[in-house]
Amino acid sequence: MRSAASVLRPAQERRRAPALLWLRVHATPAPVLATAWLVLIVLAAIAAPWIGLRSPIDGDLMDTLTPPNADYWFGTDSLGRDIFSRSIYGARVSFFVATGSVSIGLLFGGALGLAAGYFSGVVDRIVMGAMTVVLCFPALILAIAIVSNLGPGLGNVTITIGFLFVPAFARIGRANTLVFREREFVLAAQALGAMVPRILLREILPNLMPALLSYALVMLSVAILAEAALGFLGLSVRPPEPSWGGMVASERGNLGEAPHAVFIPALLMFLSVLAINILGERARRWFDIKSQAL
Repeated sequence: MRSAASVLRPAQERRRAPALLWLRVHATPAPVLATAWLVLIVLAAIAAPWIGLRSPIDGDLMDTLTPPNADYWFGTDSLGRDIFSRSIYGARVSFFVATGSVSIGLLFGGALGLAAGYFSGVVDRIVMGAMTVVLCFPALILAIAIVSNLGPGLGNVTITIGFLFVPAFARIGRANTLVFREREFVLAAQALGAMVPRILLREILPNLMPALLSYALVMLSVAILAEAALGFLGLSVRPPEPSWGGMVASERGNLGEAPHAVFIPALLMFLSVLAINILGERARRWFDIKSQAL
């Protein structure tokens, strides 16, 4: 006869499963440090106009290329502008472009992938054919061509990068929709006469979101790098507005004399991209482990 302890043990283990799952994913300090860094820099970027920073545009020609000190924490650039202030304002540009472009890719790409995967046939061929055409072009060259035609600017850069993200989200949405449309809950909804919009929005879409959101988190880092590349080429925000890529480009000639003017914005970009990638990998593992536990 089984003891009371052996009977209660499975129930206790089931109750402990969510906590054990969380520990498996978050037991290392890397996600905590990554989260802390992103929270710090995002809050600083949001609050930049109200925390008493120096002007990121106006400079003092008597203090050009000053190394980091008590007055200028990150030093100054070749025009005497405060690099700390410009770095914080540059973070505003990077994170605005990243969140905006990923939202565009997630919204339109997810919708196209959902439609292509569910309806198949002609809809699938048209949507996936269009996505394949976009993917045939080198992403950076296509971005340069589009922004050059539209003109530099925060909105144009955001829309361009978001457009380039649509095919990837569409492929992920289509692949997962092809799996879920054959699942029992979808077939049951179809048998009960549920309308197509209800099946798509209430049955399939919630199951697509974990994969789409975990991928969207990783694509934030790609968007930051893409904006920095365009900024380096002078195709992001218009000077003298600061962006991380533009700061590196404008001071690369002073690398030997004042390396801080180049390496500090590059380091901030590196740490932000690294933090987002760490959290994106953790999110992917979380959803994978969660799906396996279910």
